[in-house]
Amino acid sequence: MAKSSDDAQKKINNIVVVGGGIQGTSVAYQLAQAADAGDNDTKITILEAKAVASAASGKGGGFMARSWGDGSPTQSLHELAFDMYEELAAELQCESYRKLPVLSVSPGGGGKSFQSKDPLVPNWLDGNVARISPMGYGDDTAQITPKEFVEQMLQHAPDIQVVLGKCTGVETLEEEEGDEQITGVKYRNGDDDEEKTLPADVVVVSAGPWSCQAEDWFPNAGLKLPMEGIKSTSIVWNKPDDRDVDATALFCGENSNFGTHLEVYPRPDGSIYICGIGGSDYISTAQLKDGAFLEDCEANPTRVKAAQASFRDMAPQYKEENGGSLEKSQACMRPCPPDAMPYMGPVPGYSGAYLNAGHNCWGIAWAPACGKAMAELIWEGSSSSVNLKPFDPARFTPKVAQRGRKRRGTNVGEQW
Repeated sequence: MAKSSDDAQKKINNIVVVGGGIQGTSVAYQLAQAADAGDNDTKITILEAKAVASAASGKGGGFMARSWGDGSPTQSLHELAFDMYEELAAELQCESYRKLPVLSVSPGGGGKSFQSKDPLVPNWLDGNVARISPMGYGDDTAQITPKEFVEQMLQHAPDIQVVLGKCTGVETLEEEEGDEQITGVKYRNGDDDEEKTLPADVVVVSAGPWSCQAEDWFPNAGLKLPMEGIKSTSIVWNKPDDRDVDATALFCGENSNFGTHLEVYPRPDGSIYICGIGGSDYISTAQLKDGAFLEDCEANPTRVKAAQASFRDMAPQYKEENGGSLEKSQACMRPCPPDAMPYMGPVPGYSGAYLNAGHNCWGIAWAPACGKAMAELIWEGSSSSVNLKPFDPARFTPKVAQRGRKRRGTNVGEQW
């Protein structure tokens, strides 16, 4: 099996993926699948700061839409990932995957109860709503519970090792060409713990919003990874005692009474995931580099109350005594570069260093495609599945800051 780019003849013995969310685990899983197919004995390790799927991958809604990126640089990510999910969910025995229709809903019908015989309208949507229109009929819209997907990937790829610890940097050896070859990934288990090193020929930074810390891990790249973390609250309702819950997702308009624009995702177990609650906090790159909300990311109780009231206004049966109850409230962050495009590709000036981060609100939906694209890049030197040029990790990096050999024809610092 071919290896990466100019170093194609070098044997890769150890790969470390920094980040155990759905993106990092997908990279590790796809690397492992390709290694197995090529009869390769490369060791793959996930270095995770807290626990796998402990951040957005354990708290996200898991909605995906195949055609919602049409005409954009991310179109191939939408399409490839959507198709891969259907296949992988079956292979990995994920019970939470299913296709489902989607409605656009305008809240506020003047206080009149809403009733419809349209089969797309769920049985629980019978309250204060106005205009309703379809956004998808279930052929190109689907859902999965991301935590289950992460856990099933690891269960079906038992050779992937998970090590708990916070990455603190990398170890390198300077090559004749001037690049720094990755030789290890440094980490600590706690603030007072002695720094340890995982052997690595390749490192992939896929740590969600905290991936901007890589600016300091690769000093010779002069890398600039502007990132904003958008911290938002979500809630999950338990299944009502005496009724089934129809499988139709809702994207709701602004409800000025509660300050919400709900996204409502019924799950196969009868629970309902709700986000779009409003009141998000915006976390700067500097705060993320300091580890903001890495250990604890609590829900906003005011927004939890608003979400409950807004949802019950549209679905009054959830006000009833047997109408289910609040299972959990939670918060997480989505990682947003300034241009809303991910960072995917090699780190300039380093051999064996890669970024896969900043996937905005589509990180869960794109995960299998990102994993496949990064695996192709690492094993083969380029991705045949996804055009990664728009996602260059160095697109915000000043050209003068970079050192080392020419980056395979990429115009450093180019923005689009």
